[in-house]
Amino acid sequence: MSNYKKILFIHTAFNTDSIESAWGVEIDGGYRLENILFYTKNYSWNDIVSVKEKDGDLYVTGLLEEGGHSTINILFKDDNEVKQIRRELKEMGCDSELSNLSNLIALDIPPNTDYSIIKKYLDRGELAEKWEYQEACISSNHQ
Repeated sequence: MSNYKKILFIHTAFNTDSIESAWGVEIDGGYRLENILFYTKNYSWNDIVSVKEKDGDLYVTGLLEEGGHSTINILFKDDNEVKQIRRELKEMGCDSELSNLSNLIALDIPPNTDYSIIKKYLDRGELAEKWEYQEACISSNHQ
């Protein structure tokens, strides 16, 4: 992981300024994001971001290039459903990460995955009151 740098994002998901970190690889004057974000909106896996160094830390200042991925955050009503739903979403082509909260996942939708199928699935689960979801970052190819 020697090429990886920790990139910091300031977000207000908890109604106060908080920091979330992601791994990034330096390329062409920016950093390509290498994992899924949970709380920060408008950035996804593989996006290239600009950063500013402050006290030895790298803080995101903006988006340089969209990477084509989208990010969805899913908050489950029942923790016991998380594992099975993650498996089902994986079968549809989407990776996910479990947060520090046992009922919250961040879902990565790759560029070649049909978002309309994923959205219908997410809408059905929300209608059935299994979860709530938030479109944290929808790439232009999924709109």
